[in-house]
Amino acid sequence: MSLLVFAFWLLNISLDTGGHLAFKAAAMQPEAASEFARWQAMAGRPWIWIGVVAFIAEFVVWQGFLSLVPLSQGVLLGSIDIVAIMIAGRFLFAEKLTPPRVVGATLIAIGVAIVGAG
Repeated sequence: MSLLVFAFWLLNISLDTGGHLAFKAAAMQPEAASEFARWQAMAGRPWIWIGVVAFIAEFVVWQGFLSLVPLSQGVLLGSIDIVAIMIAGRFLFAEKLTPPRVVGATLIAIGVAIVGAG
């Protein structure tokens, strides 16, 4: 994997993970009087807009990444974001890491390592 491909890959993972975490942060708020009020409150929080910007940037980076690697390899390498999001969710939002989730994440990481090496 060339340095440019590796840089695009890391940036893609960072932006995708950051976007998901920002959306989660925006969604974590006290109950609102109605569903509309809840969505209105979320739209006023900066986290939702940080998430939108992160996903727009991630889209551009993803296009650059896919221009450098075959689609089948790119999609498999991109799936490591599942692991990154799960680990970040554990530390930032105290989400549970159950044994089946840890096994699944481990298998994903092994698969990504095999694809990356090949």
